[in-house]
Amino acid sequence: MTSLVFGLVVVLCAGNAVATAITVPLWWALPSGTRAGGFAAGVPLSGWGTALTLGTAQIVIFAALTYWLVPLLARLHARICVALLSPSATERLAQRVETLTETRADAMNAHGAELRRIERDLHDGTQARLVAIAMRLGLARESLSEDPQTVARLLEEAHESTEEAMAELRVVIRTIYPPVLADRGLAGALAALGARSAIDTTLDIGDLGTIPAAVEAVAYFTIAEALTNAAKHSQATRTAVRVARDGDRLSIEVTDDGVGGADETLGTGIAGIRHRVLALDGTVHIHSPSGGPTTITVSLACGS
Repeated sequence: MTSLVFGLVVVLCAGNAVATAITVPLWWALPSGTRAGGFAAGVPLSGWGTALTLGTAQIVIFAALTYWLVPLLARLHARICVALLSPSATERLAQRVETLTETRADAMNAHGAELRRIERDLHDGTQARLVAIAMRLGLARESLSEDPQTVARLLEEAHESTEEAMAELRVVIRTIYPPVLADRGLAGALAALGARSAIDTTLDIGDLGTIPAAVEAVAYFTIAEALTNAAKHSQATRTAVRVARDGDRLSIEVTDDGVGGADETLGTGIAGIRHRVLALDGTVHIHSPSGGPTTITVSLACGS
């Protein structure tokens, strides 16, 4: 309804201006009963002076009305459409609950998978090595007085296995919460991550303030995964990482100069980033046109 009303007003103003511009020069050819100004109806157009004066005034007035009314009516129409078509507060709340339910389910699934992976790593790796160490130490104790050379060999093997078990434990711990985050904070951890990157990485880290540990871990793993993907798949030679905080939001942007065309369905890297971020009620946007560059933008809530 508003479109029809506003459209008629615009047509009336613009149409009068155009019609007057066409008909005034031809006033002499009009029937004698119609030679009157459209704006000043009833005024006889008895000569060129009257025709040009009234015609010019009518063109200027309707052109000005068109220039002023069209943007005003367009903005008003847009606001009315937004008000009518936008979801209500109840609908937005329902959508929010649905989104949070989905992200919570994803987070629970990811958490369960992570626990199973940690259990598998500890059971198949570290625990097996610890059992082997215990067996070697037991044999060494039994051979202590009879075969010193065997004892020395068993102790050496046990020492080597202990170092390997410690290395595996460090890997498992690093996948849960990188110790560098606790030691150096997010900025220091990202600096170390950039230094270890396989391709040239530029860091731009603003004043981040105090960030919850869970958010720090997600930010760290997000950037680490993005840099790994750039090095393995994008044929990139440079990456740029920007981390900034705006109020209670932490924004992350990772850009590489690779070939682009990143597809979330072809691997678990981007999907893993999305699951981690959505679990904290964050947002992920990926722009990766064919030919590059690829930009991953993440926003996380980090209320102080």
